[in-house]
Amino acid sequence: MSKLIASAAIRGAHQARNTAKERFEEALEKFGEDQVVELPNTAYYLPVFYGMTGQEVETVGDMRKIFDKVDQLLPPEPDQDLWVPYLGHTLDAGMATLFADEVTESLKYLEDPLPYRTEEDCPMEGDDFWLGAADDIVFRKRGLEFVDGTAPGFAAIVGSAPTNEIAVEIARELQEKNLYVFLIGESGGKSIAEQLREEGVQMGWDNRLVPFGKDTSSAVFALGFAARVAMAFGGVQPGDYSRILNYNKNRTFAFVMALGEVTDEEYARAAGAINFGFPAIADTDIPEILPTGVCTYEHVVSMPKQTEEDKIHEEIVTRAIEVRGLKVEVSEVPVPVSYGPAFEGEIIRKDDLMVEFGGQRTPAFEYLRMRERSEDVEDGDIEIIGPDIDDLDPGSRLPLGILVEVYGRDMQDDFEPVLERMIHTYINEASGAWHQGQRDINWMRISKDGFEEGLRVKHFGDILHARLHQDYGAVADKIQVKLFTDEDEVKKWREEAREAYHQRDERIMGMTDESVDTYYSCILCQSFAPNHVCIITPQRSGLCGGYSWLDAKANYQIIPTGPNQPVDKGETIDETLGQWKGVNDYLAEASRGNLERFSAYSMVHDPMTSCGCFECIAVMLPQTNGIMIVPREYSEMTPCGMRFSTLAGQIGGGVQTPGFVGHSKLYISSDKFISADGGYERIVWMPKMLKDDVRERLNERAAEDGYDDFVSMIADEDVGSTEEEVLAFLQEVGHPALELNPMM
Repeated sequence: MSKLIASAAIRGAHQARNTAKERFEEALEKFGEDQVVELPNTAYYLPVFYGMTGQEVETVGDMRKIFDKVDQLLPPEPDQDLWVPYLGHTLDAGMATLFADEVTESLKYLEDPLPYRTEEDCPMEGDDFWLGAADDIVFRKRGLEFVDGTAPGFAAIVGSAPTNEIAVEIARELQEKNLYVFLIGESGGKSIAEQLREEGVQMGWDNRLVPFGKDTSSAVFALGFAARVAMAFGGVQPGDYSRILNYNKNRTFAFVMALGEVTDEEYARAAGAINFGFPAIADTDIPEILPTGVCTYEHVVSMPKQTEEDKIHEEIVTRAIEVRGLKVEVSEVPVPVSYGPAFEGEIIRKDDLMVEFGGQRTPAFEYLRMRERSEDVEDGDIEIIGPDIDDLDPGSRLPLGILVEVYGRDMQDDFEPVLERMIHTYINEASGAWHQGQRDINWMRISKDGFEEGLRVKHFGDILHARLHQDYGAVADKIQVKLFTDEDEVKKWREEAREAYHQRDERIMGMTDESVDTYYSCILCQSFAPNHVCIITPQRSGLCGGYSWLDAKANYQIIPTGPNQPVDKGETIDETLGQWKGVNDYLAEASRGNLERFSAYSMVHDPMTSCGCFECIAVMLPQTNGIMIVPREYSEMTPCGMRFSTLAGQIGGGVQTPGFVGHSKLYISSDKFISADGGYERIVWMPKMLKDDVRERLNERAAEDGYDDFVSMIADEDVGSTEEEVLAFLQEVGHPALELNPMM
């Protein structure tokens, strides 16, 4: 092992410790022992320290625990270069640095003004664009992407590239490989985040380019994110440091990319990352650690430029992925722009607009239908009926109808809406394209930059043909796409599409749990929550809101060995609770014996487990004899005395928690919504944002029982955020929950 790295890392650790100690003493004098410290809206205290030691740090005074541990870990600062034949001293120095950095960064949240934003995205103007630590709403919303492989890992870039052009090229290549990119620190006075911003690159969680902070101590947010992954989704208990580190080495594929000069403190932070199995790759001439051991392959790799002709920055991403042992699948889509999930969050504003379609501005629709005969579909045929956009002026509008026709021997009409729904995702993944809505309320845009790079309407067809074959090749043998920009043709085909939409709705809405003998499982999230098993029925969609019974059926047809498996209901054990012998037998097997029973219709008796990706959480409010429902987007205090992030920590990870259950928004208006516990009449509190989302469907459901505008009888944050305030409102409006039998 290089003695230069060991010495530099230890020196850097002492510097990080001294900085943290100085900030701590200042905070102690200014705010006192009892001042609360936290990374806002997280349930993991200071997550690296909490994960490694199990100790909770809630106040400035509590930070003494951190310095006790830092001082235990820190080797003496060397007078000369230190050489040892193992990594132990370096790793200890690295972990001590991360602990110290959590002190430094968490105390910044006591500053006025705050150093970091609370939004997910970054503004294109102004200096206030650093995002800081991910709160639990962001963290859990992104969790499914790490579960299903959409985001195979993350790259933490420290420093800045030699030029803005190179910075953009590196960021785009990482995005195309579907990685999240955490932007940290600076080199030579400039950060890579600032370089990207100068080039007009949109940053934020939606774009997977996340500027944590300009100080390199903000690198601890990336390691804290990794520690939270293990605790939130991996079922690892705080304090079980060995399992947290091994979990990340084996499951969270991440690496550090150091651009520019590497300081002693950056050596120390790289050593901290190595503890997690995350190697470091540098574009400068630094000492290397090539033997394997803690990381899967090499620990520190240097790629210095030997001659002016060297193209190291064209190779650094590939080299980093190789060193980490990351297997990345890149979608081969024949379009002239960058393509991948990282571009799904791209926004095209009015000033950036080349052309838009639909959005109630012009007639539009998107419709996928199956064809019975092979000869009716010419695979790969992309036809435009009407003009493309070559001769349009910026800001123009066109009608657009998208007709996708699919032939497949195993294709079924039940699969049509499943495949059709993917049009939104597939088009959004093209850089320079934007899509919103579905069916005949869709809205699309092409940006000026996308147009300049060659993006045209025809490429929508190329995208859909390629991606549907890639993802649904098991049922889609042949695919052709017709793109209508002639207004008369759009209106004519839109009428046929609308009739198909109506027929589908009737078919799906007519399905009940009793009408089928088979449900479907989803164990997609078991890589994060090993004991969790989701059971999807016609009247209870997956708790993430992303999978219906038809979706799960389609995915089983496509990938018979995948995460969605048919589950024979078998003998009915309890019709009211929704328990069946076949489902319970499957549950016991799929959870490796950790779960024995599951009630489909109760949140009190053997409720379904949660991975952490739920859209909503329902919680009993005993004083009201009812329940509250809080969606992921709501971050304020709720009447149960906990915010969403705290609640998520209580019920995530695959545990059954009577009185609490995670679920989708669609499930709220289902006839089967906690029907064993009293159903929708138990709902006594929801935030206004959720009431607006479910109002129409829930009122229709309640009207069947004679309620006129039932949603208006549900309390919200304007009524209050305590049980007492909610109860007073319920008594005033005569809410039916007050007359129901006790839930317990």
